Amino acid sequence: MVAKTSKGRAVVTLPTSTQIRITRDFDAPRHLVYRAWTTPELIKRWWSAKRGVVTVAEVDLRVGGIWRFVLMTDRGFEVAFHGEYRELVPNERIVCTEVFEGMPEGEAVNTMTFTEMDGRTTVTILVQHQNQQHRDAHINSGMEAGMQDAMDLLEEVAISLT
Repeated sequence: MVAKTSKGRAVVTLPTSTQIRITRDFDAPRHLVYRAWTTPELIKRWWSAKRGVVTVAEVDLRVGGIWRFVLMTDRGFEVAFHGEYRELVPNERIVCTEVFEGMPEGEAVNTMTFTEMDGRTTVTILVQHQNQQHRDAHINSGMEAGMQDAMDLLEEVAISLT
């Protein structure tokens, strides 16, 4: 069965000189989107954005718990991120830090909110960087193409859970 998805519709905006806001609708209930977002076995199915294999997806889903994802790209290099959960409201909100291990001084704070209307979920991610240089490095890294592909896969995974 092929899942019906709404590919490539994440909207990226820059609300301030230190913030990135990403908003994406998913054709799945929020508890399934949240589950796909927070379950290691499911993260391995979407976080790669079809650019390699997720070799590590560690999630200690509690305030103070640590997460870490590692991607071995098709080009043969590793990309790793980690962070700490600061606030968790199951199915509604996650606040955590995020560190790209290739630029450890650039820690950001991500606030993800999950809202649902008529069986569709809107995920809003507000990325708060420490300064404009870090925000601009993030935005200019080419992150949007990978993020769009990852979000498409996330939607497919969430729909597959129904």
